[in-house]
Amino acid sequence: MKKLLAIALALVMVLGLVACGGDDPAAEGATKVSVFWYDEADVYLSSVRAELNTALEAAEVEYDNQFAGKDQAKQIEQVKTAIAGGSNLLVVNVVTSGDPDIAQSIIDAAGDIPVIFFNRAIGADGSDVALLNDNASSCFIGTDAPEAGHMQGKMVGEYVLANYETVDLNGDGVITYAMFKGEEGNAEAIARTQFGVEDADAVLTAAGKPALEYFDAQASQKWQTDPEGAWSAKAAKDYMDTNLVTYNESAGNMIELVICNNDGMAEGAVASLQQAGYNAEGAHVVPVFGVDATDAAKALIAEGAMIGTVKQDANGMAVAICETVKAIAGGKTPVDALASLTDERLTVAGDCAGKLYVAYAPYTGE
Repeated sequence: MKKLLAIALALVMVLGLVACGGDDPAAEGATKVSVFWYDEADVYLSSVRAELNTALEAAEVEYDNQFAGKDQAKQIEQVKTAIAGGSNLLVVNVVTSGDPDIAQSIIDAAGDIPVIFFNRAIGADGSDVALLNDNASSCFIGTDAPEAGHMQGKMVGEYVLANYETVDLNGDGVITYAMFKGEEGNAEAIARTQFGVEDADAVLTAAGKPALEYFDAQASQKWQTDPEGAWSAKAAKDYMDTNLVTYNESAGNMIELVICNNDGMAEGAVASLQQAGYNAEGAHVVPVFGVDATDAAKALIAEGAMIGTVKQDANGMAVAICETVKAIAGGKTPVDALASLTDERLTVAGDCAGKLYVAYAPYTGE
């Protein structure tokens, strides 16, 4: 009897060891995702993060968020530390936008670990295409940078044309504008700054109206950039407060239109105008346009304090990232993962199979 009990006990121990051994490979093979954000305070990316956290949790994917505080060297160290800690899929919002060397340094640090870059461009003038084609373990999910600028410019032009006499406060037949740029060297900021005006001009001149004129004729560049590169409401408000001291209705040279690279800067411009007695109920509304369609901007549009924005789809971005993570975790390469996505908001770029675009859409109220 004792012998039978001993044998039974031995079998239980062996089975227990087999069961524990069976758990280890599964644990080792599990997907552990680290998501790296260039900064925690960005309004649009905060929306993406909330959506992405929800999607990854629903998919039961283990993940963590890390914030670089706009410090590229810090982000690269975060990547290396995450890899050493067992992360085996990286999702990276680079600090330094448009520089393929930075993206390459992250790819090199990752080795065979897949990297999904998102939102902030990893190259300029086609360098991102070469980078992605040469690194099959990486892909990019973002937007077609010029699209928002073209969409915003068309929206601005059509609004001004339809409301020309109201917008033209001093009645001189020419519309003066201010342009607030989020960041120097950023592909999205460059495109929005250029096409937000050029495409508006195209609408106006086709209808026989003069092109827009920058409010400060002596300025060497026709925009004002957030000195911190943070696309912030504070920067736009500070600029607008200063501008209105000299360029105002009493002087006959009031800024008549404001175009912003994002909704955060648009909110700052609106706050400054409201402080000066504009863009409130019963007062003249200086048209203000942004990009992102944040909840705050939508509220301003509903109030009539802001005219329009371009929807940068936070949910679409999060869905694209999460579905790509799941496909890669299931064994697909990054390129095959992008090709497998079926959401109609998502399109693989025509010039690169490793690049996915999330569509923009105009927004003037619901």
